Amino acid sequence: MKKKEEQEEDDVIFEPEEESSFKAKTPDKLKKKLKACEEERKEYLAGWQKARADLINLRKQDEIEKQHLRKFVTEDLISELISTLDSFDMAFANKESWEAVSKEWRVGVEYIYNQLLETLSRHGLSTIKPLDNVFDPQKHEAVEMVPGKDNIVVEVIQKGYELNGKVIRTAKVRVGTGENS
Repeated sequence: MKKKEEQEEDDVIFEPEEESSFKAKTPDKLKKKLKACEEERKEYLAGWQKARADLINLRKQDEIEKQHLRKFVTEDLISELISTLDSFDMAFANKESWEAVSKEWRVGVEYIYNQLLETLSRHGLSTIKPLDNVFDPQKHEAVEMVPGKDNIVVEVIQKGYELNGKVIRTAKVRVGTGENS
């Protein structure tokens, strides 16, 4: 029986030792596990924040690209419509033929022309007005040098246009040479 008693004593001694060891190990394990969870949370948070920032940047970049595409499409369309404006200008310039048409028809055509100009203006188109200004090779194309004030535009042959401040067609002009006749 002594063996049983010794065994019971060993069991009794062993149990508290195991229990205290378990209690000592449990907080350490929990602390390690908590630390690992906190690190994992930080990683996830950083990843989420990076993904969110990337999405915001992507949306901004997408919007910039859309605006660029709109500008390109608008510029292309407006450039094509400029030939229509030229046709109106040629019709108005031929005074004899223009005056031969009934007044009501002329008013209607002028109204359509003004509507077109207003619409194009709302989209950023403006006419370059070089007459009596200093010749600017960025906005004007000299087709002839004529007697007149030196380096001053004396006549506009064909209108020029800017779209949102960018020259899309230079004005064809006659420029003074500084010689008076």
